[in-house]
Amino acid sequence: MDKQVSSRGTKEKALRLNLDEKKYGTIVEIGAGQEVARNFFVAGAAAGTIAKTMSAYDMKFSDAIYGVQEDGRYVSKARVLAMMEQEFDLVVDRVGGVRSKSSRYFTYAATVSAKSFNRKNECHAWCGVRIQMYPGAEPSNIIVHVRMFDDTAEAQQQALGILGVNLIYASYYYFEDPKMIIDSLTDNMKANRIEIDCIDFQGPYFEDVDNQAKNIHLIRSWKTRAIMFKADGSVAVPADMLYKKNVLTIRGSFKPITKLNVDMIEQGYKAFATQEGVTDKNTVLIAEISLNDLHGKDANMSEKDIMERVKLLNLLGYNVMISDYTRYFSLRAYFRQYTQLQIGIVVGIVNIKQIFDEEYYRGMEGGILEAFGKLFPDNTRLFVYPERDGKGEINDLNTLSVPNNLRYLFRHVLDNGYITSIESSNPELFNIFSREILQQICRGQGEWVDAVPEAVGKAIMEQKLFGYRG
Repeated sequence: MDKQVSSRGTKEKALRLNLDEKKYGTIVEIGAGQEVARNFFVAGAAAGTIAKTMSAYDMKFSDAIYGVQEDGRYVSKARVLAMMEQEFDLVVDRVGGVRSKSSRYFTYAATVSAKSFNRKNECHAWCGVRIQMYPGAEPSNIIVHVRMFDDTAEAQQQALGILGVNLIYASYYYFEDPKMIIDSLTDNMKANRIEIDCIDFQGPYFEDVDNQAKNIHLIRSWKTRAIMFKADGSVAVPADMLYKKNVLTIRGSFKPITKLNVDMIEQGYKAFATQEGVTDKNTVLIAEISLNDLHGKDANMSEKDIMERVKLLNLLGYNVMISDYTRYFSLRAYFRQYTQLQIGIVVGIVNIKQIFDEEYYRGMEGGILEAFGKLFPDNTRLFVYPERDGKGEINDLNTLSVPNNLRYLFRHVLDNGYITSIESSNPELFNIFSREILQQICRGQGEWVDAVPEAVGKAIMEQKLFGYRG
């Protein structure tokens, strides 16, 4: 396997593929020129690798070739998959009988919404490669969703051209290591030109690949800041999940999710539902886990550890977001990319104390005032769940004490409804502490079972999660 991930330029990668007569296929691109194909032609000797390139821009032509997908969208996963399947079958049917039996065929496909000349549009793409990992094998797929941030269509096309070469190259030379595939996708590209927020490995060679875990690696490989899972466990494209939706989120470690966490979510949703325009149909609820805790305690959590938490949250029907955001205003800014509707964040008293701690904003030029300006500019509210202190007293916003120099700021956000108290449904829940529950789980079956939802307790014991040994 070629380990020189960062040392090969785009032209060098394309030339290496062109000079290998065993690798042969088609490249079809819609919506952003034919930059991937161009890279192979510029490198030279492309006739040895490329059977056909095509770009069916007209919708009628495209529909006639690839059919009309159920969602009716042209820039979609379903459309790129249809393109890959159709073109791969064509190349095998037409040249499979005349080329060397050692040939390994591929099809690269991309359907793109690049920056438009006369309108403001979401700039994104679905790109994929369908490939034989060895001669005669059933094909496997690698599909990615990409967002483009360059200011011009030309620059976006150029970025996708580099990505396409990287994806084809990686699928041949790094297929035994999905993490290396991910790491190499932005080779030879400056930072912040694209974001890859979803990747899907399919097919016989990737049967043992955990797509959820590999999507988490997108964050650690700096391809994106956040990834999302639907309640059924499938990887979601954030733009699809959040578009024109009210968003309610709660941040936690959820190790494991407890009855206290569930009550926070339920009470937060009751309060959020009173906001203007919030209904069950247009609202998405998300449990968020940050990989970038301010104190660094979760920075090195394993993918296995994360996935145990995700699966238990999914078990209770929650969507899940994994991010590397530290501060709440960054989380809010992420959601605001996709929706202009209401955003609600459920927090505990300990979180509010942190938000009103000026040390929390060290390094920010505008300090706490800059942070509050970014957190509460429009349709964003914090819903604050109470706690019981060491003396057995219930603390909420009415009893919260903030530093004297911040008391008027606290009064301002409180009086304007930016932060709102929510109630606990059961005072006994205040006795649940996740760290204690985790320690009890490691010791075996015990009182912890009563502190977590029944389905969660059953899953922990059956699957031996979080160190449970029975």
